[in-house]
Amino acid sequence: MTTPFSDLDQYTALPRVDGIAVSPDGTRVALTVSALDGEGTGSRRAVWSVSATDAAADPVRLTRSAKGEGGIAFRRNGDLLFVSGRADSEPGAVDDSAQLWLLPATGGEARPVTRLAGGVGGVLTTAAGADTVVITADLLPGAGSDRETVIAADARLRARRKDRKVRAILHETYPVRFWDHDLGPDETHALALDLATLREPDAAGAATAEGGRSADAEGAPAAAATDDGSAPRTDGPVYPAHLPAPRDLTPTPGRSLDHVAGVLTPDGSTLVAAVAVHETRGSRSVLVAIDLATGTRTVLRDEPEVDHETPTLSHDGRTLAWVRTARFTPAGATEQEVWVAGLASDGLTDARRIATEWDRWPNELVFEHGDDAVLATADQDGRAPIFRLPLDGAAAEQLTHDDWAYSSLRVAEATGVVVALRASWAAPLHPVRIATDGTVTPLATPAALPDVPGRLEEVETTTADGTRVRGWLVLPSAEHGDGPHPLLLWIHGGPLNSWNQWSWRWNPQLAAARGYAVLLPDPALSTGYGLDFINRGWNAWGQAPYTDLMAMTDAVVGRDDIDETRTAAMGGSFGGYMANWVAGHTDRFRAIVTHASLWALEQFNGTTDMSQYWQSIFDEAGMHDNDPHRFVADITSPVLVIHGDKDYRVPIGEGLRLWSELAEHHAGPDGSMPHRFLYFPDENHWILKPQHAVVWYETVFAFLAEHVLGEEWERPELLG
Repeated sequence: MTTPFSDLDQYTALPRVDGIAVSPDGTRVALTVSALDGEGTGSRRAVWSVSATDAAADPVRLTRSAKGEGGIAFRRNGDLLFVSGRADSEPGAVDDSAQLWLLPATGGEARPVTRLAGGVGGVLTTAAGADTVVITADLLPGAGSDRETVIAADARLRARRKDRKVRAILHETYPVRFWDHDLGPDETHALALDLATLREPDAAGAATAEGGRSADAEGAPAAAATDDGSAPRTDGPVYPAHLPAPRDLTPTPGRSLDHVAGVLTPDGSTLVAAVAVHETRGSRSVLVAIDLATGTRTVLRDEPEVDHETPTLSHDGRTLAWVRTARFTPAGATEQEVWVAGLASDGLTDARRIATEWDRWPNELVFEHGDDAVLATADQDGRAPIFRLPLDGAAAEQLTHDDWAYSSLRVAEATGVVVALRASWAAPLHPVRIATDGTVTPLATPAALPDVPGRLEEVETTTADGTRVRGWLVLPSAEHGDGPHPLLLWIHGGPLNSWNQWSWRWNPQLAAARGYAVLLPDPALSTGYGLDFINRGWNAWGQAPYTDLMAMTDAVVGRDDIDETRTAAMGGSFGGYMANWVAGHTDRFRAIVTHASLWALEQFNGTTDMSQYWQSIFDEAGMHDNDPHRFVADITSPVLVIHGDKDYRVPIGEGLRLWSELAEHHAGPDGSMPHRFLYFPDENHWILKPQHAVVWYETVFAFLAEHVLGEEWERPELLG
């Protein structure tokens, strides 16, 4: 009998929760759930509703479309907002662009709220006490900065580029790419919408909003005579009057809003946002307040060599909380400090740091009901608990004390009900409700939690310098007996990361179903163990991180249920860097799998999408001493290289150079070698297409079976 972990097609078909929102009254939770499409070559996301008060109530599917939905948020009256590229039946609709849609709380069909030629990026924030929502949307710089004309000008320019099949991009600042996509030619703007002005079009396709203009059936404005009696201009589309007119809050953003985070005051009058300020090749994040009525921007917090990020407002709108981080240098990483301040019309008051003794890096912040404290999640000891950070300066309190990693904290505006997503290596993301005393209640989920084959054990060791290093060991299912089992050392990416929750891309349960034990260690540079632990490996990636990994491997292979003679090491991104480093420094592993890996640091640091950052955290000696490509001649283990051509964080040049140098040093006279290169021309840092994920796992397991288990090489069928 097959299971989703023994059959890769079943595995890729498992539905996956990936987003959450809570209604203002705390009774409903909206979830986005991804599922395989009918052809099995893509994913489609839908919105579901579950009860936040009755865990036994069945989930209800709210949306269904060929394009799928995402970016969910609740309006103050309970209406649900989401972003979708679904078809719009109204005249003048824009094809193939994601728009903001509204699903009424009282029932009925969803309807579009925007009609932007370039589509909507997402919901940035909604107002708790007003009908205002701020969205992100990309506009072409040539459309100008006039609030009244920019939307129509953007539509004309896009149509012109499309007609002439022009895709060229002119860059005037750095960077030009991010992770998996090109930046430009458009720029991210923040647009405000007043949902109170949303109207139904009349039978002729026209509508008149209060204080607005009427529009004809094609979405263009009704013709109005000019002062001299001549015909009116008809040189482009004008925004439909029955939809809320977007107000551009950021007329000339450049690249400052590529990673914007923001929150509206309850009355919807002010947007507080973390935006980028460019400096040579990099940027720093600053806090600003934008008056929605006038567009006036006030800088709230800006310091040289410091980032101010993750702004969140108290429910009464009077207190702002955010994360302050001094810039990392080759000397080491710095603390991520949680600060609060009063928000006044002319700036911040009484700014101060809270939780001063809390040595963790917060992943998110949200005010609890009553505004006496901020709730946060943070990596800790292989988990990610929820913490309470009192505003009065008292010590941080840990609310959850289990083996789960929590994320996506949401607090209901009216009632204070707290919901979140949680996961571990035993279960993927699913919704839960958290009581004030830390009691956690699982909610219903439309993505049923699968039965996993592997069992978890926590393992740890003490290194030569006296440091405790820990991790998770996933042991095979009972059908594989008591062992000894072959061991896979999996090295996490980041490197500022932790093996603390479920991953669909690197899932040890798939290996456990095939009889492997999987070691998931957190070596130096890992988060959740304090700043000193991170800095043990700073500017020295090949030193303490490597010796920590070897110490953990030594501790585990000494067990009776692990076979020391059948081991392999694997990793992606930074984990791929470490896999390369391991390959050049020990022959203890029968095979190495390196995915999207850094190979030649000097080359990488000038070609990655964020070169300024990477160059800033290494000095010249650190970059040279920890460069894995210098040790290519010492590699003896067979290496499987995997890389996607659209990877802009670790560009394809890293994989190509690694493959070239493996051939240079290890190919036989006939060109043959034990190494292999799995190349994806249309994938990026992550292998996202379901059919490619299957090929990825099939190739990895075939490579491991050959070199770790001693089986014959079996080429995956879909590789031709």
